[in-house]
Amino acid sequence: MTLAYPLDDPRAARPASALSDAFDRHGVRMAYARNEEIYAQDDAVELLYRVVRGVVRTSRVTADGRRQVGAFYYPGDLFGLEPGPDHRFGAEALDDCEILVVRRSAVRAAAGDAELDRAILEAQRLEMERLQDHVVMLGRKSARERVASFLMSIAQRGGDDHADLAMGRQDMADYLGLTIETVSRMLTQLQGEAIVAFPSSRRFEIRKWTALEALAA
Repeated sequence: MTLAYPLDDPRAARPASALSDAFDRHGVRMAYARNEEIYAQDDAVELLYRVVRGVVRTSRVTADGRRQVGAFYYPGDLFGLEPGPDHRFGAEALDDCEILVVRRSAVRAAAGDAELDRAILEAQRLEMERLQDHVVMLGRKSARERVASFLMSIAQRGGDDHADLAMGRQDMADYLGLTIETVSRMLTQLQGEAIVAFPSSRRFEIRKWTALEALAA
């Protein structure tokens, strides 16, 4: 699905050179408005995507209407690189986005079968690691620890103790496997202990880095 770790891991994996070169030479830039669908779950996989500007959310809706957010993708991240023929998750623009789009056939023609296959295998390996980290978080961490991990991962990604949240509380809840009320309560607790501060609903700063890091571990 991706060659990066949008939230579960602060390390940003570098895209395989074959894919990166193909995007640069054959990709087409497309604009998506806030909340606009990029592709739907179960759509056939025909295109690959790289975020140029904005933030992308992937999610899957179950038969009974419940939603699970899979990941968030930031500028430079690749997404849509599925191991199978269909998209397991849909993708939407969280804000106004610019996406570089390229056909799989163009990548294969440009990179060659062997090079592309290696890139896909590496993408699958990285995605499996990300998914495993997400499973551990959902299965073994408390609500407080999940929220702390979420905030820490965003801050580490930017390399600063100030960070912006492109997503709302419901997106956070659906990613962390919590209710929106629980997410809000955990954020209030962290603010009450002066571990983090929210100058606005979409911007936070870490006041006690060591304390947040310990909760996120």
